[in-house]
Amino acid sequence: MAREDSFPVWEAALLAGVAAVFAAALGGVYVSMPHSDYSFLKLPRNLQELRVLTNHLEGYTSDYTIQVLVGYCAVYIFMQTFMIPGTIFMSLLAGALFGQLGGLALVIFAATAGASSCYFLSKLVGKPLVFSLWPDKLMFFQKQVAKRREKLLNYMLFLRVTPTLPNTFINFASPIVDIPYHIFFLATSIGLIPAAYVTVRAGIALSDLRSLNDLYDPKSIAVLFLIGLVSVTPTLLGKNETQGRAPADMAASTN
Repeated sequence: MAREDSFPVWEAALLAGVAAVFAAALGGVYVSMPHSDYSFLKLPRNLQELRVLTNHLEGYTSDYTIQVLVGYCAVYIFMQTFMIPGTIFMSLLAGALFGQLGGLALVIFAATAGASSCYFLSKLVGKPLVFSLWPDKLMFFQKQVAKRREKLLNYMLFLRVTPTLPNTFINFASPIVDIPYHIFFLATSIGLIPAAYVTVRAGIALSDLRSLNDLYDPKSIAVLFLIGLVSVTPTLLGKNETQGRAPADMAASTN
């Protein structure tokens, strides 16, 4: 895999065009909302700012549900597409505004859509950036994918469920290492459910949350790794079966 450093102007123009689409969506939401002071509308960087945002949006969610949903999805997908940190606060916000089931469905939809948007954007223009940001990690990822090509869905599920590799990196690097989109989509939409459940549930009791570290205590991390090991077990079993058949096939061929 050769290193590529060029970043043509047309690729930068495409990125700007995608950003403009999201800006237009947010603009449409803004003009359809009642006149008010929206200075509270900003990406939260800590739990205090998230509580302030939640308290303001709760008054709009029941009367302007569609606008809040569209605005939420546009922001979440934009953040995922352009690798902007802070989506964990958006997941907490979903739980606070829409409850367990509604919040979980919203997060899974927005996270999958955002990851897919990042996947296709990277497929078009991302190769120079991936080589620039994560050259060593990319080579490691490519080797692991090549070894697990026959059970790739299980391996991708393992990566999504466990914090082995950052989701941002997985989103951007997957098309570069030739992971088919249907595998990427299934692993994302299914594999993000456990972590999304934990985060959305915490958002329902946002006032009781003292730190983001409270989300993933050792017990929660252990459970996620257990789920990840279950998902990757078929890959390990298939590898052992293949290794076991090889000596038998060789012995049969010599008889």
